[in-house]
Amino acid sequence: MRFIVRLHAEITIKSRSVRQRHVKVLTGNLRTLLKPLHKSVRVRNHWDRIEISHDDVPDLTATVIARLQQTPGISYFEQVLQAPLCDFEGIFQWVLEHKGAQLENKSFAIRVKRKGHHEFSSMDLARYLGGGIKQHVTGSTVRLKDPEEDVVLHIIDQQMSLVVTRYQALGGFPLPTQETVLSLMSGGFDSSVASFQMIRRGTRTHFCFFNLGADTHEAAVREIAYFLWEKYSKTHAVKFITVDFSEVVNRILEHADQGTMGVVLKRAMMRAAGQIAKRIRAQAIVTGEAIGQVSSQTLSNLQLIDAATPALVIRPLIVSDKQTIVDQARAIGVEHLSAAVPEYCGVISNQPSVKVKPEVIAATEQAVISDGLIDSVVSQARAIDIREVRVNPVAGPEVYRDDLPDQAIVLDIRTDDEVEQQPLEVAGHKVLHIPFFRLAGKQDTLDKEKQYVLYCQQGVMSRLQAIQMREQGFQHVGIFERS
Repeated sequence: MRFIVRLHAEITIKSRSVRQRHVKVLTGNLRTLLKPLHKSVRVRNHWDRIEISHDDVPDLTATVIARLQQTPGISYFEQVLQAPLCDFEGIFQWVLEHKGAQLENKSFAIRVKRKGHHEFSSMDLARYLGGGIKQHVTGSTVRLKDPEEDVVLHIIDQQMSLVVTRYQALGGFPLPTQETVLSLMSGGFDSSVASFQMIRRGTRTHFCFFNLGADTHEAAVREIAYFLWEKYSKTHAVKFITVDFSEVVNRILEHADQGTMGVVLKRAMMRAAGQIAKRIRAQAIVTGEAIGQVSSQTLSNLQLIDAATPALVIRPLIVSDKQTIVDQARAIGVEHLSAAVPEYCGVISNQPSVKVKPEVIAATEQAVISDGLIDSVVSQARAIDIREVRVNPVAGPEVYRDDLPDQAIVLDIRTDDEVEQQPLEVAGHKVLHIPFFRLAGKQDTLDKEKQYVLYCQQGVMSRLQAIQMREQGFQHVGIFERS
């Protein structure tokens, strides 16, 4: 099986040296992601493309396609068939063999793209192929504008490639061709999508979570950060940093004015994040705020928040609508994960002021949140390699593989479609199918004294749901991961 990977358009217009660097980095990333899958995988670097090949192994092609679609720096890629260049009639018979059935009773266009020296033009070959297909394929018609099918043929020197399928990818820049950032994660839609957008643009994105007092919240945010890293930036390790902000929150709740609490909290976070960013050599802080999304996110307040740190603050979602953010969260796979995690601002903001007075903030911080307090919480921050999130979970449920407890009931929380495609059977154990979005409403029907192990495809949603069940009084809850 062969693929031709095309670079993101913004890479192709860069200077020769910068373009070479981007292609080299992207090639290295693809080797890191794909070569462990099978010994037959080959990744070859060319000036305008990257070629990937592997043996026909069950499920390998699907995995390669998925990883290519999740790798920053790729505009699109094509699954192709290749053969040595021959005469027009030989090319026609080859194209007819592989595309003829697909073109029956459809309009089509032939797109020939050549590179190298040939004694014919692209138009000559396209006309020959189009006329032959129209004559030999029932019901086919040539339509150059908006055809139902495009037949794309690449000819490079003495090699020809027929495109079988074209797949869209992420675009953006390869990791880590841009500089390093620190993303403030609450686990909600906004911070998750903002982090993804920075990853897509080629930045090495570390994650920072300010724990306001709930270990279960931290466990959930860890899972979302791990999901984003594992799916979109696995080629480069990053850190997950936890800052215990419970003392800061308590002081704000006790002493700050009701309308200024949200801004005071965010300024405190910025002060701490600025120090952490400097320690890990991050060039910017990333947040998921958008203008006017909540009352405190006005330009005046955002300017006041930014003034708390000398670090650059980037807000990728600054003019995005909430529905657009939710739609992108769905597209990248975190919608259901983020929906289960409360935003931190909802914990502390109550009737926030749309234009907080700087002198009020200054007085509050001087009296309540000293530099010493910020220095103290930063010095006690915990940083772990993101790869250790699953190894050292926080307040996480126990994970079972083949050694389920004797009386454990398996809760299959996948969607109906997923269950239909891959039914779950566990020998010696009862399996209940309750989709994750219905689980909260069904908890009253479950016996809290019994032991439950939750199962989902990737193991992320099952962890979040297990954490929530624990909070509802289910003490015997675990995770089932098939080995």
